Amino acid sequence: MEPVSLPNNKLLEGPILRSLLTLAVPIVLTNVLQSAYQIIDAFWVGRLGGAAVAAVSVSFPVMFLMFAVGAGLSIAGSTLTAQYVGARNDKMVSHVAAQTLLMVISAALVLGLVGYVITPSLLRLMNVAPDVYDGALGFMRVSFIGLAFNFAFFVFQGITRSIGRPAVPIYIVLATVFLNFAVNPLMIFGWGPIPAHGVMGAALTTLITQGLASIVGIVLLRRGLHGVRIHAHDLIPDFPHIRRAFFLGLPASLDMSARAVALMMMTFLVSGFGTLGLAAYGVGGNVLQAVAIIPGIGLSIAVAALAGQNIGAGNIDRAERIGRLGARLGFVALTGFGIVVFLLASPLVAFFVPNDAEVIREGAHFLRIIAWSWGFYGAQFALIGVFRAAGSMMVSMMLTVVSQWVLQFPLAYVLSKHTALGVDGIYWSLPISTVLTFVITVAVFARGGWRRKKLLSDEEQLTNRVTDEILSDEAPR
Repeated sequence: MEPVSLPNNKLLEGPILRSLLTLAVPIVLTNVLQSAYQIIDAFWVGRLGGAAVAAVSVSFPVMFLMFAVGAGLSIAGSTLTAQYVGARNDKMVSHVAAQTLLMVISAALVLGLVGYVITPSLLRLMNVAPDVYDGALGFMRVSFIGLAFNFAFFVFQGITRSIGRPAVPIYIVLATVFLNFAVNPLMIFGWGPIPAHGVMGAALTTLITQGLASIVGIVLLRRGLHGVRIHAHDLIPDFPHIRRAFFLGLPASLDMSARAVALMMMTFLVSGFGTLGLAAYGVGGNVLQAVAIIPGIGLSIAVAALAGQNIGAGNIDRAERIGRLGARLGFVALTGFGIVVFLLASPLVAFFVPNDAEVIREGAHFLRIIAWSWGFYGAQFALIGVFRAAGSMMVSMMLTVVSQWVLQFPLAYVLSKHTALGVDGIYWSLPISTVLTFVITVAVFARGGWRRKKLLSDEEQLTNRVTDEILSDEAPR
């Protein structure tokens, strides 16, 4: 079989803004669609009552941590793939894709097995109420079983972004979201020969739909997707490469895990101020996630893919321009979103809690405190995308640690516990830490240490060895 050549790369030249939008728009849409899984689960599980909703809520922080590990490890493969695409090394693009898939699925199987076994202990440690325990046990165990499918699809998404084809996962996710909505009530409530599984039915539905999505993605990679074709010999473990990719992706996993743990700690802190503050923080957090975080992450991923290809091609100056333009774009776009949220804060909160005037008032107050700073989120995410594209994962991780654990959480604790602000101190910790983190991020970017990262040079011997083996395998005998 003749090797598939990568198509002409339009992302290495031409208007940067067009390339950024070409990547960012489908990435954001895919992220929004994937968040629909949780919305659909909440919609149907909510029909079972409060204990069922609590069972899903208890499981979310644990699974969020697991997803952070998978997404972080897949970033290493995405970074290397993007740089090899830029270097026009199509053989290594396919090899890196296969080895990343092998590494991430292996990690998922280990985490899934361990998680399945220790789920009862985790629930006891979390002091789960008896009426919530059974539902949480079933939901969490099925979710652990499905980790391999989730992780595999993370890799597929990362590869499509890295080769400049981020729209491909949209069609897969869109189809599975519709399937999830249709199958969920059947698995939860039962129908005909299908027994009712209660809360666990939501997890089973997600397992089925995510399984289908990951299988389709792997089949596309196996048959050939825009220059990426995984051959059987690519799946033979290449331990030097796996070790390199693992340690490259580990900081990204720790980065996302640090955010997940910080989110839980902030929730624990705000819960000390009563149900009203917790409800307002929860609703405001949903709006923040949908309007600022998801678009910001989409822009960051687009910047990483675009800058990574240019770094791989040796276009360091263009990669820097990508970061600067991405930061300006993120600042303007998310500032605009923040203004809209500031003006429509009350109606937005009322959409989630239409019958509680106090929560509407407090939630709108929270949103108006944080909305003005969202542009700094967008700019910061864009610059972090350049760090990841260059392989400076440790820089990204340290910025997260500083943001969440040196600035935000200590500020929230001091302002809420040791000033007259009370719960407002927690609210104000978000914009203050966001602006300060932005200033630090700009300083690190301007210093330029990321420009000296040379992942492909570091891996030159590995690249030559693997390429030679591939050529010898494909040579006629």
